[in-house]
Amino acid sequence: MEEQEVVNSERLKNLLDTKQYAILRSTMTEMNEADVAAALDLMEDADSLKMFRLLPKDIAADVFALMDEDNQKYIILSLSEKEASDIIENLMADDATDLLEEMPANIVKKILSNASPATRKDINLLLQYPEDSAGSIMTVEYVDLRASMTVYDAIQRIKKIDLDSETVNICYVLSNKRVLLGTVALRYLLLKPETSVIGDIMNSNVISVTTTTDQEETAKMFQKYDFEAMPVVDNENRMVGIITIDDVVDIIEEEATEDIEKMAGIVPTEKPYLKTNLWDTYKKRMPWLLLLMISATFTGAIISKFESALAAYVVLTAYIPMLMDTGGNAGSQASVSIIRSLSLGDIRFPDIFRVIWKEVRVAVMCGITLSCCNFIKLMLLDKVAMNVALVVSLTLVIIVIFSKIVGCTLPMIAEKVGFDPAVMASPLITTIVDALSLTVYFNLATRILNI
Repeated sequence: MEEQEVVNSERLKNLLDTKQYAILRSTMTEMNEADVAAALDLMEDADSLKMFRLLPKDIAADVFALMDEDNQKYIILSLSEKEASDIIENLMADDATDLLEEMPANIVKKILSNASPATRKDINLLLQYPEDSAGSIMTVEYVDLRASMTVYDAIQRIKKIDLDSETVNICYVLSNKRVLLGTVALRYLLLKPETSVIGDIMNSNVISVTTTTDQEETAKMFQKYDFEAMPVVDNENRMVGIITIDDVVDIIEEEATEDIEKMAGIVPTEKPYLKTNLWDTYKKRMPWLLLLMISATFTGAIISKFESALAAYVVLTAYIPMLMDTGGNAGSQASVSIIRSLSLGDIRFPDIFRVIWKEVRVAVMCGITLSCCNFIKLMLLDKVAMNVALVVSLTLVIIVIFSKIVGCTLPMIAEKVGFDPAVMASPLITTIVDALSLTVYFNLATRILNI
């Protein structure tokens, strides 16, 4: 797919460079809007703007909605106020709001001043909702019907407002005060007699979210109920908009990226890697690196405390990295599994003892297997004394058990007290496990080796 995008971009760029503008316009018109947007994203800003100006007005807004956020901002700031307002006017309200949220206030004011009153009302409505809430990502373009309508009346209304609606697959039945009463699928309207009354054929068992519902919780509901669109209501069950599946795909990608960055000890960023400047990248990474460096001093203190043991058995030093890495890996395995299960709703804090019991059994099996393999390797290949091999192998069993307990409990405790479980992932768990590993290792060594 990426290779095809590069080919499309090079082909369009060649037409632009050779000034074959008519062919270029025709070619872009025949291409899928997503392919045009991807091709423009790969070009220099100036070339991307020239090509965008060549697009017919009826598809320019569709292409614009699919472009990279930075390119959208460059284009909208390069257009005249009237041209920019035309683009905003033809975008779905949620897409227009996402763009304007990132724009300077003075630019937003100028663009909206040229937009229609209805567009300004819709965008201002969305801008007032909290970030990452269902209200902030919904669109206000949907098909609303009345329970007293006939199927014929409903179809005529759909034909009238189709181009102004995000989707017509599901229509929403509202009261005169816009209270959500039910839904009716377009296919039912096509199959039912024209004289049927909407109130008699609608589905009154409606699942909805409120404007303040967190976007991640909204995405989970889409997954649970297999929806393509979901109504958004206020506290009085009055309908204010809908969220569609394309918005949910963006949410899932955003939340997954955020969790991955947190698990790696990076403050989440909204920009793509190559478009994040050096200073921002530094600021995102430095806090955790500093914290982990300071916390790692505990491991140094433990080693200093057992200097006599290391002096008597220098060979013990050679196995410290292996033990610490194995413990860190075991803890990370458990934490990643638990964090993912928490995000999917498969487990909750009351399940903590069931989780610990399962992880302990897994840890015992893994620890014994690793210990046996390590003991054989130490005796046959490293040819160390049996008592040293015993210390290393026993430590391996214990730290694997401890690591998996720490790895599975910390994320669950974090969620219980209101922290993000992803923060308790690899970096923090590895630091804790390192300290535990050294403590167990040196205490076993002093007892078994009589140091």
